[in-house]
Amino acid sequence: MVRKTKQEAQATRELILDAAGTLFQRKGVSHTSLSDIACAAGVTRGAIYWHFENKVDLFNQMHARVHLPIESLSKQTASDAEPDPLDRLRDLLVLILRETVHNPRQRQVLEILFHKCEFICEMGELVERQEALHLEAFARTEQSLRNAIARGQLPADLDARKASITIHSYIRGLLSTWLLLPDSFDLAGEAENLIDACLSMLVHATSLRS
Repeated sequence: MVRKTKQEAQATRELILDAAGTLFQRKGVSHTSLSDIACAAGVTRGAIYWHFENKVDLFNQMHARVHLPIESLSKQTASDAEPDPLDRLRDLLVLILRETVHNPRQRQVLEILFHKCEFICEMGELVERQEALHLEAFARTEQSLRNAIARGQLPADLDARKASITIHSYIRGLLSTWLLLPDSFDLAGEAENLIDACLSMLVHATSLRS
């Protein structure tokens, strides 16, 4: 058998990810089998197992394709060396909203995660992975807020942990609502105003004080 080149293997991997995304979005993760994905991608089940451990690993890799580019900006916002942490955090949050609208892969992954993914025993590894990502995001945002406090951009008595949870809940609510009802508001066009409203809470909400 002729050994595939690295480029051919990567192309097959991307084909499998794209086929899985389409099926997960249409049928839900738990109702999609690896045989379904193999058929849709025009490959064998063996080809899927060559690239992915199982269905959960496949979804995690789908998520990584859209998460990794955003992660670099997330790390920058939490860096102690960042001179304007609040503005970098704003940039990150605006990017997340706009990418959900304009990046089909990110929109697909989030729609699957929010509305087409049943958190049952079969999906235990996926739940653990998402929990870890959420905790990591909470910690980075909290550090960004602490940096902003240290630079006088936010009130000195702001509870950074509580504020981080508030921000992530706000963003998650916006994304979930828009993905369910995309015609109800202009997520991309209003992204800056929506994020500014969220960040203004950090300044004015006394309930977020230590």
